[in-house]
Amino acid sequence: MLIKRLHESTGQRLQAAGILESAREAELLLEEALGLDRAHLYLDGATEIPAQALAKLEAWLVRRCAREPLAYIIGEQEFWSLSFRVTPAVLIPRPETELLVEAALMVATTAAPPFRGPLLDVGTGSGAIAVALARELPEAFIYAVDRSPAALEVAQANAIRHGVADRVRFIATDLLGGVRPGRMFPLVVSNPPYVAREILPDLQPEVREFEPRLALDGGPEGLAIIRRFPALLKAALAPGGWFFMEIGADQQTAVLDLFRATPFLEQIEVRSDFAGLPRVFQARRHGESTCRAAQRADRRA
Repeated sequence: MLIKRLHESTGQRLQAAGILESAREAELLLEEALGLDRAHLYLDGATEIPAQALAKLEAWLVRRCAREPLAYIIGEQEFWSLSFRVTPAVLIPRPETELLVEAALMVATTAAPPFRGPLLDVGTGSGAIAVALARELPEAFIYAVDRSPAALEVAQANAIRHGVADRVRFIATDLLGGVRPGRMFPLVVSNPPYVAREILPDLQPEVREFEPRLALDGGPEGLAIIRRFPALLKAALAPGGWFFMEIGADQQTAVLDLFRATPFLEQIEVRSDFAGLPRVFQARRHGESTCRAAQRADRRA
């Protein structure tokens, strides 16, 4: 079969399966299966396809039409202009999570003195956030924790791929269980599970059927893990340190109310993403003297 004809039929099959970006995904599948870039996909449209490549594409197309995410099929996803390995053990990195990295870097690169670490990434998954921060902060050391050993294997591979494995330590633990008690971090970031359990059945099949439930299910209202962060930050966020966390678009009010009731935090706000939706929560811990005053007030209370 000719590339041009196969390109057309692939797009049609994806569209019939309900894939929204069927034309673009047809391009990506053909590029990966045939080993061509986008320009040659069109320039070589009259070229016959080798039988082995055709069989590979057909197997991938069957999986995609069953709504398996494209990233899992080809095993790659771009994030922060870097290619990350992904498997069904990890959540697929989303473009909106780059806002979390941007916000953290804005603080980290303007701090005086600059952050050298250790920094903390809670719920690292594929390691996308930790690796992106390590690439942008070459003097920083990062602790990246996750409950899933399988996810940490993927994250470790991504750290090696991007040359930062010597500055990112991956730990299998629930929140801070595996981090040395008393260690304080000037920067804590997290993309926690925040999807409300009650809406999980309504998600797109790519998410509902294939992405890891552990990385999605945030309990009732999506706040079960988020509600654990005030105690975590009290133990781990250094005086003057910053916390950044991705949240759901409908969680702004609940999250702000939760953290405004946390006396040692200030500069509490939520940043919107490029679609204008609430996306990144941020807060700063009071400085050393303010923290001591707050602790005395807590003891008196």
